[in-house]
Amino acid sequence: MRMIKEVLRLHHSCGLSNKQISKALGCSRGAVSEYLHRAEAAGLSWPLPNELDDEQIEHRLFPQLPSEKPRGKPLPDFHYMHCELKKKGVTLIQLWAEYREEHPDGYGQSQFCELYSRYRKNLNLVMRIEHKAGEKAFSDFAGKTIPIVINNQTGEVRLAHLFVCTLGASNFTFADLYWDESTESWCDGHAEAFDYFEGCPKFVIPDNPKPVVTKACPYEPDINPSFAQMAAHYGVAVTPARVRKPKDKAKVEAAVGLATRWILAVLRNRTFFSLAEARAAVRELLDKLNDRPFKKIPGSRRSHFESIDKPALKPLPMVPYEFANFKKASVNIDYHIVYDDHFYSVPYQFRGEVVEVRATATTVEVFRRGKRIASHPRGLPDYKASTVLAHRPKNHQQYGDWPPERFLDWAKKVGPSTAALTEAVMVRKLYPELGYRTCMGILRLSKTFGDIRLEAACSRALAIRGFSYKSVKSILESNLDQRPLPEKPHQLSIVHANIRGASAFTTPANEEHDYANSSNNRHNEVPEIIRNGQSPGSANGTEGGS
Repeated sequence: MRMIKEVLRLHHSCGLSNKQISKALGCSRGAVSEYLHRAEAAGLSWPLPNELDDEQIEHRLFPQLPSEKPRGKPLPDFHYMHCELKKKGVTLIQLWAEYREEHPDGYGQSQFCELYSRYRKNLNLVMRIEHKAGEKAFSDFAGKTIPIVINNQTGEVRLAHLFVCTLGASNFTFADLYWDESTESWCDGHAEAFDYFEGCPKFVIPDNPKPVVTKACPYEPDINPSFAQMAAHYGVAVTPARVRKPKDKAKVEAAVGLATRWILAVLRNRTFFSLAEARAAVRELLDKLNDRPFKKIPGSRRSHFESIDKPALKPLPMVPYEFANFKKASVNIDYHIVYDDHFYSVPYQFRGEVVEVRATATTVEVFRRGKRIASHPRGLPDYKASTVLAHRPKNHQQYGDWPPERFLDWAKKVGPSTAALTEAVMVRKLYPELGYRTCMGILRLSKTFGDIRLEAACSRALAIRGFSYKSVKSILESNLDQRPLPEKPHQLSIVHANIRGASAFTTPANEEHDYANSSNNRHNEVPEIIRNGQSPGSANGTEGGS
């Protein structure tokens, strides 16, 4: 456009000929003539209007550029191609083959790929981010796993997952194996990464899995309480990457690719028989990865970490980290909460309240509005109870309106079998209050099935010794309460000369004669017996053994 403007100025203002303009500007006379003819056709002269910019002048001088002329060959659908290439197994060559089947006179393979490359360059722009020393750590799990033989006899194999965490400024990387990708594995992975870094960053940028982010949001995501407690222990802030925005954590995406190639691929043909053995192999290759020199810049990840990130990291806390799981629970009328199939007591004044449980590997703590109201050693998932005597009321009257007699009176209104089952449930517990949950569930079944059916179900439960809510409910749902109880089959006594009776264990061994007589007497005293495998009344029933 600068050349065209100068041609117009020299022609209209200076009055030069085409030949003179050609010599002054170093262009051909044909080009000068072409520009002047186009300006005359577009109604442009010198000086040009101030409101026209270069792009508008170009469109008026060249209303149909060669690049805008209709092409003889049909253009591919670039948007369709871009979406299809995201699918697994789809390649650009395959799309070109499909394009040529539809348009045999279309573009060749090289021109087809070139056109798509130009289209893709205009899709997204990438911003280069400069990470400050000791500021951010990025984390994620690798997609591939390592098989570990956990049983030598059966050959049972379990897959171990690779956790990767890298620092933003130096790319110093941590990697280790865990059995799963649960909240505990995410928390322990970060804790061990900070120990490996010998310091803590300011921010942690993980992905958005449920073990870390309970509800994703680009502005205020809800962080899992256990993961938030881990971050608070180390004094780091959690800022998850946006959903489906892997470029927000491009550092760890690249680190996962390196760990897959330089760790998982190297160990692909090795067989491990324990997680500790596999972890030792991963740590050895991890050190080699961090010591590997960069290709384009001097130094390695470790040297950059020592000089850049490590001095800027915050110190580790004095108290070691211990994973804690958080859960809400309701205090039942038996003043116990249930966690991991074990019952824990709280002060009876909190019955009916919703509390928060904080459980570690050794301790279970119960909080109400931020105040700890109970603490217990961690119990086994055995459906038993851990009860502190101080949490129990002084007597049943102080407990309120729920003494054992109240359940018995309630059960007696349904029927004697229901009362007997209710009493049996409470007797089998260490304290009667521990059976309140079961009794409450059994008695409330009358609202669904009625008193008559509940009484029949309790009779059957007593007969089969099913002293649980699930047994009674199963009987009602299966309509077994409407069937008669099976009678015990009549069992015949088996008498044989070679079978000793109870008297053999009370009679002295040397009184063989008395024992033989007693044996013969039994043959005569039992009216209905089976002898030598024959039914009663057999013709040979009085004969002895072989």
